[in-house]
Amino acid sequence: MVQAIATTGRKCTDDAVSLAKWAAEHAKIPYVPRANLSGQALRERYGVDFILIAKQGLLTLSTPAGDLFFHPNMAHLRLKNLRFGSAGTGDRMVEAMGLSHGMSVLDCTLGFGADAIVASFAVGPEGKVTGIESQPLIETVVGYGLAHFKAENWPIQEAMRGIETVCADAFSYLKQQENDSVDVVYFDPMFR
Repeated sequence: MVQAIATTGRKCTDDAVSLAKWAAEHAKIPYVPRANLSGQALRERYGVDFILIAKQGLLTLSTPAGDLFFHPNMAHLRLKNLRFGSAGTGDRMVEAMGLSHGMSVLDCTLGFGADAIVASFAVGPEGKVTGIESQPLIETVVGYGLAHFKAENWPIQEAMRGIETVCADAFSYLKQQENDSVDVVYFDPMFR
């Protein structure tokens, strides 16, 4: 099990404390008050490498290698291609899956959620996208980000809000599902 804690940024607000406590419960890690300690001091005091930080309404995962936070990244450009066309045509993933409004998609390799956002846009509000992420800290950051990140336009924000995230091992999750319970099961080809 990953050793981690949840806390707030140095500028602590009641909202940040509430979010940090929610994140701690969701990720099944302890919440600790920040007490104006640096990240390094928190790591040393609690013997952890990872700190889930609630600040400014979003979550950041502080790791020894750098910070991880939610952002729609390339999904924004891919949605523009689907909405307005581009030098290419549409989106290769959407075409390969044959996605259309009302379909259901199970994204077994959620990661930062870009593919799930594009799939959610393609299936529309009538469809359903579920994203599976096996790492609890990543699922907490991305799941919360999908539900709360303020996007620059309504279509991408609506697509983000249409994704349900589940923290689970994809193989175990799939074994629990009924046959033919979704239209498309997706694995990002970069993962084994």
